[in-house]
Amino acid sequence: MDPNSICRKAKRLAGKQAELCQTQPEIVSEVAKGARLGIRECQYQFRYRRWNCTSHNKYFGKVLQQDIRETAFVYAITAAGVTHAVTQACSMGELLQCGCEATRNKAPPRPPSSSSSGDGIKWEWGGCGDDVEFGYEMSKKFMDAKRRRGKSDIRTLINLHNNEAGRLAVKLHMRTECKCHGLSGSCTLRTCWKKMPHFREVGDRLLERFNGASKVMGGNDGKTLIPVGQNIKPPDKQDLIYSDESPDFCLANRKTGSLGTRGRMCNSTAMDISGCDLLCCERGYREETVVIEENCLCRFHWCCVVQCKKCMVRKELSLCH
Repeated sequence: MDPNSICRKAKRLAGKQAELCQTQPEIVSEVAKGARLGIRECQYQFRYRRWNCTSHNKYFGKVLQQDIRETAFVYAITAAGVTHAVTQACSMGELLQCGCEATRNKAPPRPPSSSSSGDGIKWEWGGCGDDVEFGYEMSKKFMDAKRRRGKSDIRTLINLHNNEAGRLAVKLHMRTECKCHGLSGSCTLRTCWKKMPHFREVGDRLLERFNGASKVMGGNDGKTLIPVGQNIKPPDKQDLIYSDESPDFCLANRKTGSLGTRGRMCNSTAMDISGCDLLCCERGYREETVVIEENCLCRFHWCCVVQCKKCMVRKELSLCH
């Protein structure tokens, strides 16, 4: 996903996306980086699952046309990636439109629980806090652009909800970092700033939401979503939602976007989703010995080069039938 391809598609969509492409192409570049960040994280989180977030265009597009759990995760992690990348670019000074978080009218930071309020340490905001509000707004402006007419209203509601869940997985989990100032290593003043969570934390958090995703159906007014099932609490803004059950992704199927699991590596001793029984859909697996070249005996040379030798390593692989 590159900025040019995003903007070519945006030409078919009047409004905020096209406006961004024309007036702020450098932000669109960060949007593209964020989308790639999200897909890489999706591939990491789903690496042991039957559907492993393959980026094969034709198959990936088919998955995104369905209102299933996997689609919910993709929308959420992509919106989170855009929020994260744009915010990071602001903090690094790579965008003229934003910078560090404004703290002039912000309440002073709370001291950590390990520190008593009467220890005489003064606190103030400083450093370069991440301006997550700007990243949040840019992600919302680009990812939530109005869909063209003729698309399902329910699908649009679901996608918008999951976009927001992804952004909140970044915005609501900012952490406070501090630095001490004072003579002879004392801490008479502590300067603090807000930083985003590491993106792996965001992916882990959204995977938990994926595992507990809520199935919904459209209300009679076509504008609301209702949880399916008795005694089911309505999903909150951080929950992921879907309306259709996922295919099993065992066999290749162009219609559903499944590449199947034939030839996938599995763990013959594991009992979880990475195990051969589940990943191979009980079709069995074969053992194969391969010899691969790896870096080994690496040494650091001043300054600043790491030199490695090449070693041939024999590995036993389990591959799905």
